[in-house]
Parts: sequence; C-alpha cells; structure tokens
Amino acid sequence: MTEVMTREQRCGLLAEAETEELVALADECLTDGVPLRVLSGPEVGVIAAQVREPVLAERFLLGDVLACRAEVELAGHRGWSIRMGDDRAATLAAAVLDAEVQGARPRSARVEQLCREVARRRAERDAAEWAELAPTIVEFEELT
Repeated sequence: MTEVMTREQRCGLLAEAETEELVALADECLTDGVPLRVLSGPEVGVIAAQVREPVLAERFLLGDVLACRAEVELAGHRGWSIRMGDDRAATLAAAVLDAEVQGARPRSARVEQLCREVARRRAERDAAEWAELAPTIVEFEELT
C-alpha cells in the first residue's frame, strides 16, 4: 500500500522533477479538452532562501534565489507551483499537474507515480552522497 502524499509533499517533488517529464504529463492531462485558465504567471522573480544551521538549529537568510511560480485553474480546481530557476514551461506544467490531483482527475495516479519516482531518485542521490562522505567521518572515542 502506498502512503498518501500531502499537497505540500507533491508540490515539493514536482518542483524537483525534470522539465520533459512534467511537460509530457501535463500535455496528457489536457488531451481531454478540459478548460485551463492561467491565473498567474509563470513569472520569474527572486525569493529569500532561509536555511537552518544544523548545530543550534537557528534559521538565517542565505540570500536571494531565482524562482518561477504559476497558478492555474483546471476544470474548476486550482493548481500551484514554484520552482527554482527560470523554467516557465516546467513551472506551468507542474501547476497543471497539481490541479489534476486536486480535482481527482483521470491522470491523478500518474502524477502521484511521477512524484514517487522523483522521491526515489532523490533518495538514491542522497544515499550516493552519504556513501561518498562516509569515509571522511571522524569517530571520536570518549575517554573516561
């Protein structure tokens, strides 16, 4: 059984997906002639990137980051996306995919499948990075 994904998780994973896979799936979602309205964007701007320092867990502003956002309405359901960079096509496509799931439309399961694939790729990338870093970890012994 697959875990139910929140909208926040879905939008975060769609923000990491490849442009080609987003656009292809969004095109599929629109093949039934459903009305699509672009409510805002896709527009490019900068947002402040905030990170958490790992030792004291304090937040601080890292700097400004280029981002693109869009909001659409698909068959009466709103979809939203924000992605790092200036890829307007990918951002608009991700918003369409969010609306597809919000409206429980026919390709909702395909969107969720894409999100699970992106999550799998992220986990593999993170594991590979940790495997590369593992030899540099220093183990300290406690003297008593």
